[in-house]
Amino acid sequence: MNGISKDNEDGIVYQDLIGDIIKRSEKEGAFEHLKGKGKPQKLDGDLSYNPDRLLNKILKDNNVLPSWIQMDKEIEKRKAELAGYSNEYNIRKSIEEINKKIFNYNLSCPPSAQKPKLKFQDYLPNDS
Repeated sequence: MNGISKDNEDGIVYQDLIGDIIKRSEKEGAFEHLKGKGKPQKLDGDLSYNPDRLLNKILKDNNVLPSWIQMDKEIEKRKAELAGYSNEYNIRKSIEEINKKIFNYNLSCPPSAQKPKLKFQDYLPNDS
């Protein structure tokens, strides 16, 4: 085995020394103490390397929301509260605060999820 030359499809010859060491160690029983140890991992059908998918799965499995989703929930809650205001000063102050949250939200969320800022005119009471 010692550094057997291998020929790849490009015709380049190389020596797989590490692979040879691992194979020799397996034959000599160096890894026998590892058999049957540990908890087997469940593998899903897609074994491709996708760090975003992996991260989302880990977050979901541990009931952790990304910060931008938490910010979105807060913004929507504040917008619902805003609908109940009739005082122009309260409306203006709330819109300013919500727009600050929207600005921070837009910095951290994916571009497709960004929100437009609120316009004061859209929230004025109809009787004015």
